[in-house]
Amino acid sequence: MNQEVMSSKTSVQHTTTRSKSNATQGAEMRKPREAPPCAPQTVALLTPLGTLRLDACENGVHAIRILMDVAPAERNDEAPPRCRVVNGGPAERIPEMRRCVEWLQAYFGDRHSTGSLPPPPAFHHPALRADTFTSRVLHTLFNNIKIGETVSYKRLAEMAGNPAAARAVGGAVRRNPIPLIIPCHRVIWSSGQSGPYMSGRGDRLKQWLLAHERTTDTRRTPIVSKSPSSIERVVDRTADPRPNEAQADRYTK
Repeated sequence: MNQEVMSSKTSVQHTTTRSKSNATQGAEMRKPREAPPCAPQTVALLTPLGTLRLDACENGVHAIRILMDVAPAERNDEAPPRCRVVNGGPAERIPEMRRCVEWLQAYFGDRHSTGSLPPPPAFHHPALRADTFTSRVLHTLFNNIKIGETVSYKRLAEMAGNPAAARAVGGAVRRNPIPLIIPCHRVIWSSGQSGPYMSGRGDRLKQWLLAHERTTDTRRTPIVSKSPSSIERVVDRTADPRPNEAQADRYTK
């Protein structure tokens, strides 16, 4: 009798173990497989700003890095500045990389091509895919502030949904992984002063970019102040720089 009871208990234990094992295997099978990590490749581009390094994968552009290896070139409308690949190789064949190169070549080209830029590449940097204030600021800047236009930190904070976050906007701009295409150089003080760029190392570069865009944008219209509820592309030129905006410029890209 005792042997029968022990045999029955053993059978139940084996059945329970098999059930747990099957459940575990089923859960593992149902678990979605993670996408393989990106393998960004790099292209070097010689521009009027010096060398740019572009990082991109098949899904989109990860970063544009301004190396600051030379001073910005003199603008000459009769001879548009050159923008050419100096170190590409297989990376040039990545579709989103090609789109990034073509966009930058048009941006640094003559005024006609700059006035009608090709579609920008897709973005694939984690900071731009996350649901964060930084991502919202950068997408708002990209979607709304066009060539020949500028916006203050305060106004950009309003447009991004947090009027009190001018300083946080400065931090978001500092973390911009794709400058030029996401135009952090167009974020200025409320007074109209350009403010620092790249922690003060790129002040001349920022002024060059703003002057380049004023020269090349033939569609530009006067910029006027709008009400806070508006989401027009504007710059507030009436107010003095606020302390939080000055602090924000410490973080400017």
